[in-house]
Amino acid sequence: MAFEGLSEKLSNAFKKLRGKGRLSEADVKQAMREIRLALLEADVSYKVVKQFIAQVTERAVGTDVLEALSPAQMIIKIVNEELTSLMGGESAKLTIASKPPTVVMLVGLQGAGKTTNGAKLAGLMKKQSGKRPLLCACDIYRPAAIQQLEVVGKQLDIPVFQMGQTDPVEIAKAGIQHAIDHGNDLVFLDTAGRLHVDEELMEELQNIKAAVSPTEIILVVDAMIGQDAVNAAKAFDDALDIDGVMLTKLDGDARGGAALSIKAVTGKPIKFVGVGEKLDQIEVFHPDRMASRILGMGDVLSLIEKAEQTFDQQKALELQEKLRKNKFTLTDFYDQMLQLKNMGSLTEIAGMIPGVKASDLDNATMDEKLLQRMEAIILSMTPYERENPNVLNSSRKKRIAAGAGVGVVDINRLLKQFEMLQAMTKQFAGGKMPRNMRKLMGKKGGIPGMPF
Repeated sequence: MAFEGLSEKLSNAFKKLRGKGRLSEADVKQAMREIRLALLEADVSYKVVKQFIAQVTERAVGTDVLEALSPAQMIIKIVNEELTSLMGGESAKLTIASKPPTVVMLVGLQGAGKTTNGAKLAGLMKKQSGKRPLLCACDIYRPAAIQQLEVVGKQLDIPVFQMGQTDPVEIAKAGIQHAIDHGNDLVFLDTAGRLHVDEELMEELQNIKAAVSPTEIILVVDAMIGQDAVNAAKAFDDALDIDGVMLTKLDGDARGGAALSIKAVTGKPIKFVGVGEKLDQIEVFHPDRMASRILGMGDVLSLIEKAEQTFDQQKALELQEKLRKNKFTLTDFYDQMLQLKNMGSLTEIAGMIPGVKASDLDNATMDEKLLQRMEAIILSMTPYERENPNVLNSSRKKRIAAGAGVGVVDINRLLKQFEMLQAMTKQFAGGKMPRNMRKLMGKKGGIPGMPF
């Protein structure tokens, strides 16, 4: 989970402030020292930390804060606003050319994940914006780079243009012409990388830029290399004047310093983040939502958006109707578990819920074997038993256990979980959702697949 260590340390610093009715300047300075250490340990650039602390301190020692009824909350609000500003203020979208095709040039060091994440971005634009992307293989040096692009392109049903091991400038020009001829309105140029920044790499990228005048140059950097990611971003920006950054492997970086430093160092926004290995695990970067996650305030909007993308709308409507009639079955239970699994790990989801720390569910994931056992149990039942689990007596359970290759205790555990979920869904269906949760979700109209 990104920023996990930082979130915990900031939470501890704020906890000390909450215990005080009034704050002195000394209290604020002590809190700032702890925040400074937390940011440095998260691998945030020293210059960025120094400037950030100065700005927060200047606002935090004002009379509005020191004389406020809840000064600790005021300081958290200030830190939240300054973190949001540090990461760019608001989300930055991909620039779309007035005359298609839009050409996006992907650059970065070898190993950052350009090929896979470029394909992910193409898939995102196809799914969310209705674009018709084309992937163009301009990396002629790395073994199997072209083949890798073709594999991910096939998985996402996105065409790939390639000309083998020829001049990458000519490949880029021919790829754009191919897009024009075949009605592709978005072209992603997958360029070569190196293990380090060198003149030869930059010269090749500058030649491609001069030849095709890309609409956007997106730098792909690995979040897990920390300050090296920031240094690479500055080097590429100096040479190519990049338009934005895509951070990959953010889910694997518990510190998150790169995300907090890049915008401040380069002045260029983080536009997208890779949050997992699957080809749909890419997100638009929202500075305000990320700041809320860092401070333990959750990210309900992203959670609802993730649910909207994962849950089948037709099944959701059918489920709502069943719930209203109290006809929630074991088959429905299994369908819901499958769709929740597709949303990602429990730790990732936990980080989006206000007041829940990802560390509370440390290493908790939707167990594949548990899901397989549950599937085997449900599929070993007759259709009548799935619709009426109350008929499952001892002999029926023994038969199902034998068919599923599990013990009767596993069947009892599943039935207990099902009963608990039934009781909860009856409450929601009856409109008994807690008022604060209803208020929180009111603007978005609830979570898809759920009866509220």
